[in-house]
Amino acid sequence: MTQITHESTRRELQTDGGVLRYHEAGDPDAPPLLMLHGSGPGVSGWRNYRGNLSTFAPHFRCLALEFPGFGVSDDTELHPMAAALPSVSTFLDGLGIEQAAMIGNSMGGIVGTRFAIAQPDRVSQLVTIGGMGRNIFSPAPGEGLNLLTDFVEDPTRERLIAWLRSMVFDQSLVTDELIEERWATALDPAALASARRMYGRGVLQAAAQAAEASPEPPYWAMLHKITARTLITWGRDDRVSPVDMMLLPMRTIRDVEVHVFSNCGHWTMIEQKAAWEAAVLAFLTREA
Repeated sequence: MTQITHESTRRELQTDGGVLRYHEAGDPDAPPLLMLHGSGPGVSGWRNYRGNLSTFAPHFRCLALEFPGFGVSDDTELHPMAAALPSVSTFLDGLGIEQAAMIGNSMGGIVGTRFAIAQPDRVSQLVTIGGMGRNIFSPAPGEGLNLLTDFVEDPTRERLIAWLRSMVFDQSLVTDELIEERWATALDPAALASARRMYGRGVLQAAAQAAEASPEPPYWAMLHKITARTLITWGRDDRVSPVDMMLLPMRTIRDVEVHVFSNCGHWTMIEQKAAWEAAVLAFLTREA
């Protein structure tokens, strides 16, 4: 197998809405596994999943999509969440993929969930990493989201570090290298503008008011429509999406399993890498 590096896996897909960039690893004839990243300063599909590709590539055609609005794929004028969902259909159609398994971290988990609700025949299996569901006992928004809002309102290095520290249980993971990598991308004008469209304090307040007034049900009220076998994974010590959020999807998705990892924050696929990969690989490769 070709060595998995940023450059060796980097690909582009031309679409009517601009260029979608992604990373591909594994046999192109293997079953497709679409990997959807989360949100936050300096995030990308590569940074979310680069450490996991070597585990999944021997079994799947791994496709780590870069959502519009995060400084890698071409941006749109839409709210990043509004742009993310249609980009999944555009991406799969552009590659001629009818159905895929999906892994989504945080925002990516919500996007994958909403896609599985809207187009259930196109999702064979769904794996989420935090994020999906609704706060039951814990306050909303969570601590990590409040720190993220603080950063986008006033982007300083200190605020970035505070947000990064809220993402993990093991504080030693917040290295100088990680800080520098995220800081360099977070200050990109387009990426920062996109983050403000998503996490600005006024934007969040307006979104909450619009949700209350909307006649449309929220996605978490439609989880019973998911037909894909689903694995919910969560860090027990998640300060961004508290673990009680998984109670609703655990009860309402018809074919669902839950795996909670101790001593683990929001980045389960990074902080509990080996255990998470073992659980997810067993789930994805097990006969239905």
